[in-house]
Amino acid sequence: MISWRKHYKTVLIAVGLLLSTSASVRAQDGDPANGEKLFKANCTACHALDKQIVGPALGGIVEKVKTEQNLGPDWLHKWIKDNKALRASGDKYANEIFEKFNKTEMLAFPSLTDKDIDDILAYTTNPPKAPEAADAAGETAGGTDINSVAALEAARSSAALSKIILTSLVVIAGLLLWLLLKLRQLVKIQQSQELVGQESSKALSFAELYEKYKYVGTGILTILAIFAAYGLWNWMMWIGVYKGYKPEQPIYFSHRIHAGENKIDCQLCHSSAKYGKVSEIPSLNVCMNCHRMIPEYKGKYIEPGKDREFYNDQIKKLYEHVGWNSDTQSYTGKTKPIQWTRIHNMPDFVYFNHSQHVVAGENAIIESFNKKHPNDKIDVVCKACHGKIDTMNVVQMANDFTMGWCIDCHRTTEIDMKNGYNKVYFKNLHDKLKKQFGSGAKITVDAIGGLECGKCHY
Repeated sequence: MISWRKHYKTVLIAVGLLLSTSASVRAQDGDPANGEKLFKANCTACHALDKQIVGPALGGIVEKVKTEQNLGPDWLHKWIKDNKALRASGDKYANEIFEKFNKTEMLAFPSLTDKDIDDILAYTTNPPKAPEAADAAGETAGGTDINSVAALEAARSSAALSKIILTSLVVIAGLLLWLLLKLRQLVKIQQSQELVGQESSKALSFAELYEKYKYVGTGILTILAIFAAYGLWNWMMWIGVYKGYKPEQPIYFSHRIHAGENKIDCQLCHSSAKYGKVSEIPSLNVCMNCHRMIPEYKGKYIEPGKDREFYNDQIKKLYEHVGWNSDTQSYTGKTKPIQWTRIHNMPDFVYFNHSQHVVAGENAIIESFNKKHPNDKIDVVCKACHGKIDTMNVVQMANDFTMGWCIDCHRTTEIDMKNGYNKVYFKNLHDKLKKQFGSGAKITVDAIGGLECGKCHY
């Protein structure tokens, strides 16, 4: 008994060290690589390793809980699996955390096994080294931004055509001016009472030349006038057509990262395209639905010429405009209005309803587009007009958006007769077309009034 009492404290210290060591070993025994996958799948919405987001930073959480509260991984297992039950049991530390983070209740993860949680804790304790940012940038730097190249070629082609037209107009104007001057000189000479010497011979030679070739000259002038009128008409018809236009925006937003790499549905941000006439520019609150919990860019794709810090700066700009303090995870109330530069803007006299095309015409438009472009098929109706947005780093006007462009689409796009409404509503028209043009007759948009002026113009 004396011997036991003598070594009582020593035994307790040894047991404590043993438990501490076993707890630490348990966390280290997990698989950090698998833990990283599980962490990204379950935890990144609210947590990061190195900073507070919605919840606390989890880097070194095992050691932190052990040092500050003398609690081992078993406590973390209970917290992760069902933190609500842990708080209900009266656990002091669990309730302190709940109060500290504004009573934001963490999701329970009862489906995670002990092995899964050990892997996650191993990842927070000893995360695998991330690949160098340069490697990620290198993967994409060598790739060709097809969209940018196409836009560049289109811009060069348009500039070359403009130069040709302008040069032609200048030459034609010069010829006409020269002929007018010559005719004016001839009239002055003929109006003078006396023609002597060289003036007499000039007048006679020019008059004879004109009389001899006046039909040829008239023909040439007529042709030149026609070319000039056509050039002027062609130039006027392309006023307001800005295909390839891609202005710089106050905050850089890459659709390739959001819609392409992360597969975000267009209508998640542009929700009114499905239910309204106009597809609105999303408010910054829509951006904050995600970026409240995503303070920095960690994706693999990096646009050539950019780096991760560039993308992080854009997120900081968003926070500045919306008035969000990422350190305290709260709104400051100090907001700054932001003025986006509009790209697609129909004239005031044109009526275009997004919902009609996105809902009623969705399948028909996609099918028609894929028939016309078998090597460049689309899977989302938005791409028929706006191009492959999911490949664009900077959004640009992908089509002409002229009246002729719209009419051509109406003449070639068939009505979706699989749609129950169309099948009943256009039944009589379908039967009429069958009798008139045969059983293979197709109902296109122009057959149901798609070319009527009042359909698109106020």
